[in-house]
Amino acid sequence: MRIGILGGGQLARMMALAGYPLGLDFTVLCPAEDACAAPLADHICARFDDQSALHELAGKTDLITYEFENVPAESVDLLNANNAVYPPTRALMLGRDRLLEKNLFNELGIRTAPFAAVDSLADLEQAVKTVGRPAILKSRTEGYDGKGQQLIREDTVLADAWQANGGAAAILEGFVPFSREVSIIAVRSRSGEMAFYPLSENIHLDGILRLSRGLDHDPMQSQAEGHARRLLAHLDYVGVLAIEFFEHQGELLVNEYAPRVHNSGHWTIEGAETSQFENHLRAIIGLPLGPTNLYGRALMINLIGEIPAAQDVLVLPGAHLHLYGKRPRPGRKVGHITLHGENEERFALQLDHVRKLPGVSGI
Repeated sequence: MRIGILGGGQLARMMALAGYPLGLDFTVLCPAEDACAAPLADHICARFDDQSALHELAGKTDLITYEFENVPAESVDLLNANNAVYPPTRALMLGRDRLLEKNLFNELGIRTAPFAAVDSLADLEQAVKTVGRPAILKSRTEGYDGKGQQLIREDTVLADAWQANGGAAAILEGFVPFSREVSIIAVRSRSGEMAFYPLSENIHLDGILRLSRGLDHDPMQSQAEGHARRLLAHLDYVGVLAIEFFEHQGELLVNEYAPRVHNSGHWTIEGAETSQFENHLRAIIGLPLGPTNLYGRALMINLIGEIPAAQDVLVLPGAHLHLYGKRPRPGRKVGHITLHGENEERFALQLDHVRKLPGVSGI
């Protein structure tokens, strides 16, 4: 079976690595000539709205998935005419628009931070009165890793923030005095079978995820699974879905969901019985889902902008280095390290060692 993937970045690369033991082949559609999934797949180098390329992708593959949300709706509609596309288009469309996403959570009775739609400077001025300060002005679409966001402080000139936003449709989201950030990786198969990974506790810096740690028997696990189960069923979802939360006074407030495999689940490659990437593929091709239990202690650390020497990572027992084949540059995710072990004291020493390596900061 050949799987088509919209996007050719590191998520597509890791999906292919998980799929080859299952006898799967891959074709990626990505406009980047140096797409890091290209060495592992047939690469159609074209824009996502190139109809000829989309027809080529459809003709070469048995079904199609994607590694990121910012794909034109018209392109997905074209592919859906002849191929099964998973996760479903509705999940993609809602997940890429922050206003529609927040409204969906409210519809499902899942709490969020206070928010308001902003389509003009006048809207922003009114929204600040309702939501308060500090707050974050976020573009409705295409923002990730801190992009498309403006912090609204007590002294921020709103006209300046609106201009910096480029006048794009946005939402204003109130700050939540959270105690921590967590996420859940959930998966639902074509038959409706669901599985949930242990919660990940996440550390961000400058809007970029730096570290995710798998948590066994966390007190918020049941609440997170309940929210995820409701969302998966409502969307008739197929594949892996990630939901990010803020924990506030013993309650989880949802931040956003990602209709795809997710950075905060990379620890599952070595730290869980079945990785998020393998379970995504199992779900979309109709295989039984694999166990999601955590092996001992596991965490993932992103490498941002720099790549450490391999020997400085692999000298540690239980350390694994994943490089994406990307050229380093400031702010770019070029790889990640996973740590896995049973002994908490040794695990802490491993983490102290990794903190000193190039590409690691904010943890």
